[in-house]
Amino acid sequence: MTDSTIPTARLGENGPEVGVQGLGCMGMSFAYGPADAKESRATLERALELGVTLYDTADAYGAGENEKFLSPFFKAHRDEVVIATKFALAVHPDDPTRRIIRNDAPYLRSCVEASLKRLDVDVIDLYYMHRRDVSIPIEDTVGVMAELVREGKVKQLGLSEVTAAELHAAQGVHPIAAVQSEWSLFSRDIEAHVVPAARELGVTLVPYSPLGRGFLTGSFTNADQDLTADDFRRQQPRFTGENAAANATLLDPIRTVAQAHDATVGQIALAWVQQQSQVHGLPVIPIPGTRKPGRVEENAAATAIELTQEELALLEPIAGKVAGDRYADMRSTSAGRE
Repeated sequence: MTDSTIPTARLGENGPEVGVQGLGCMGMSFAYGPADAKESRATLERALELGVTLYDTADAYGAGENEKFLSPFFKAHRDEVVIATKFALAVHPDDPTRRIIRNDAPYLRSCVEASLKRLDVDVIDLYYMHRRDVSIPIEDTVGVMAELVREGKVKQLGLSEVTAAELHAAQGVHPIAAVQSEWSLFSRDIEAHVVPAARELGVTLVPYSPLGRGFLTGSFTNADQDLTADDFRRQQPRFTGENAAANATLLDPIRTVAQAHDATVGQIALAWVQQQSQVHGLPVIPIPGTRKPGRVEENAAATAIELTQEELALLEPIAGKVAGDRYADMRSTSAGRE
């Protein structure tokens, strides 16, 4: 593709303008098997050339290693990028292989200081609560996050995998710029309640895994057979066994649309997510993850694809036919609490 810059959208009502597509950086250090550091660095640079300015990480990705990896890139381009990171997923005190969710004030404050240090920045542009600890009122957690804004450590606040009611409660304490949730042709549960709430409150939707963790690109068809033993996707029900086999057939209508646009199936899946901004009337900034410069070019090109009403209708039934949940335990997702 050419180096034409992708369109922009605003994070929240008072946040910065960013590229209408961001970059999920988790896989450069964590979850998806071995990564080539040199290639990942080239991917970051290529994304910025194409107008991708929102870069998404979290303290939980590789126990802080992802933030450290991204730090030199952010330092070299500080005035050009918007840094998003997260807190809330802690190591279980009795079992380092398990995660627990913590939203308490002392933990939150320790997390932001650690992220600032690893990222080597003075302020975090967008700070998310990664997951919700239901034992602590969300108003209390957002209240502490708001203190971080007043202290100049954080610019904008975000929430991940919250329900519509939780979003409303949070917004009553401090403006929320973005809500991050899984949203794709395979995962559409947020459309029932969260998306209307975000539209009403002026909150931007930031879909993660808009490519179904790679399944919607056709890059793998069964996690057990196609992916390395340390790949996180082997733990997700919809990508293994009979579920994977059934879900692979759901890509057929996407292929039909892709042929009409001379595009890849991944580009059509991304174009569908991007177009939900028009469908639902709110800013939508997906953050597909990749570690390859060529793939980020392909993803960025999807922002120029517009699907017809007939094509949208063809793709409409897919989500309702998906076999298996997003996670083996859905309790920490918004769908698990709505």
